Amino acid sequence: MNFSSWPRLLVVDVEGNGTNPPDLVEVAALPVREGRPDTSTAGAWLTKPRHPVTPLAARIHGLTNERLEKEPGWEEIADEVHALLGVSWVCAHNAHVDYKALSAHLPQWQPAGVLDTLRLAKATYSDLPKYSLDALIEHAHPDLSAAPAQRHRATFDAYATAQLLIAMAARYDTWDQLVAAAVPPGLPGAPEPEQDPMLW
Repeated sequence: MNFSSWPRLLVVDVEGNGTNPPDLVEVAALPVREGRPDTSTAGAWLTKPRHPVTPLAARIHGLTNERLEKEPGWEEIADEVHALLGVSWVCAHNAHVDYKALSAHLPQWQPAGVLDTLRLAKATYSDLPKYSLDALIEHAHPDLSAAPAQRHRATFDAYATAQLLIAMAARYDTWDQLVAAAVPPGLPGAPEPEQDPMLW
């Protein structure tokens, strides 16, 4: 895989307040450049949700209502998040979830495409019993020594997802092959199905 041929891509992860639909409480966006996560230009935001964080969500990511009390509301950071994402490609694990949440919070945002490491892992490691982020970390042993925060925080999960993406991408020869394996149908960047030739 020639990583220098990749378009601009950011690995994203979001954490929510536990409601449905969720309010965001944390967003991370980590660029991948030349086959490496670029933490020097990454973005990470905490935001106070409109509705309280549920006890279950707080137990998972550790972001309590007290911790978020003095953080800015979403409307205060939305433009900054949108500016970093721009029209780049994005990647996430189980990307439907992150894409749906970000799209709901950034209605004017439209990425060039969406890679899903869950879909990519099923194509790349076809014999695994599970494809959760934890299962893939255990299988692929990515280097997480420089990962910020801890598991279930957006910055850590984005870093882990980036390292998994890079490891799996090395098994593909071209960007187009990666896209074919990693973009879910119906999400931006999905390859167009080949049309049968029409008879006139």
